[in-house]
Amino acid sequence: MSYSNWSVLTASFVIVTYLAMSGVTLCAVLYLVGAKWRDQIRDLAVSLYALFLLSFVLLGILLVGGEHTFPWVGHILNGEDVHMPGWYTIELVAAREMFGLLAIVGIWGLFIHRQKLSHRSEVDSLKFHRVACWIPFFAVLYATMIAWDFEMTLRPSWHSAIYGMQNLVSNFGMFLSFLLIWIYVLNTKGKLVKKIEEYIYNYLAQMMLAFTLLWMYTFFAQYLTIWYGNFADERDRVDAMQDGDYSVLWWSMIALKFVIPFVTLCFPVTRHKPQATVAVAVCIILGTLFERYTWISGINGTGTIPVLTAIVVIAVLASLGFVLVREAMRRDHLIKG
Repeated sequence: MSYSNWSVLTASFVIVTYLAMSGVTLCAVLYLVGAKWRDQIRDLAVSLYALFLLSFVLLGILLVGGEHTFPWVGHILNGEDVHMPGWYTIELVAAREMFGLLAIVGIWGLFIHRQKLSHRSEVDSLKFHRVACWIPFFAVLYATMIAWDFEMTLRPSWHSAIYGMQNLVSNFGMFLSFLLIWIYVLNTKGKLVKKIEEYIYNYLAQMMLAFTLLWMYTFFAQYLTIWYGNFADERDRVDAMQDGDYSVLWWSMIALKFVIPFVTLCFPVTRHKPQATVAVAVCIILGTLFERYTWISGINGTGTIPVLTAIVVIAVLASLGFVLVREAMRRDHLIKG
């Protein structure tokens, strides 16, 4: 299998893992800042925890894939001088990624357990608070490791000090968009036992706008530094992505993740119309998919865009994820039937 087709699995792992991780992360952050509207969405958001099963399966496949997943394997074996040589060892990648995922699953599961019991007593509330305080820290730490292992270091000579944060901001914005669409579909179809209030769409749309601005800030901060420094190793990768075979995805990403969301969500009238915010959310999700494929599949800027493979893999994973999350919601009595 060609690298571009195999890399669809890498992009899928990143997307699925962020969806599984971000529900708890959002609930923890909303709790820590005292947002009362978290009670509207907290049980629904944490049900995405069920997607971690898919993350484990995808991670296992990627690690077994070895050189198919990590193009740098051949560079290291040939003794090429690379940045951070100690980072490029399949055994160490497997150990840190497996340990990291297990740790996240454990801590996130503890958060969900403590959240359910948090109103039982003052002691339970304190225990929940302690766990919630750790969630943002571990979320940033693990998200940075994913960004480095499965995107940034795919080309050993390329690195960016801000890439981990830029990746986190981008994927969390995608999660917010997914959550808004998910709530809208469940509400309109009458599937929820307790309907979520419509003002939540506006709150999520405001957060989507904030993360749109953060994404462009981190994106441009990285791009400007690379352009101004004008180092060949750093410029080559970015130039290849924006001007090569993946250029259509690159420029579409800019439009879908910044131009369209910014010019629509900056107006209150748009944020107060659920159908309009859903349309913008779809754009952000598509833009994030294009971004992941550009950075992962198009690391050299050349090759065929894996359209058919992406459609098949997304369809399979979406079906499996739907079943897993639906069962989780049924166990928690969140949906009817």
